[in-house]
Amino acid sequence: MSTSVGKASAAMATDVWFDSHTMHVRLLDGREISVPVEWFPKLRNASEAQKKKWRLIGKGVGIHWEDIDEDISVAGLLMT
Repeated sequence: MSTSVGKASAAMATDVWFDSHTMHVRLLDGREISVPVEWFPKLRNASEAQKKKWRLIGKGVGIHWEDIDEDISVAGLLMT
């Protein structure tokens, strides 16, 4: 039997972008997650250049911003 937690843990990010108040994450399966940047103080306070300087970790299971020392898991985003 499959559960939403199982699906969340298997989800992989492929792209990340921001608008004025929201972080958007595209997943390998085509879904998109949008969450308020306000939820992540380091991202909220980051410059636009710092927000754009991300990399995928674990082949897409998470996202890392070196300049602001922030890591966010895709599974965590799906559980919010």
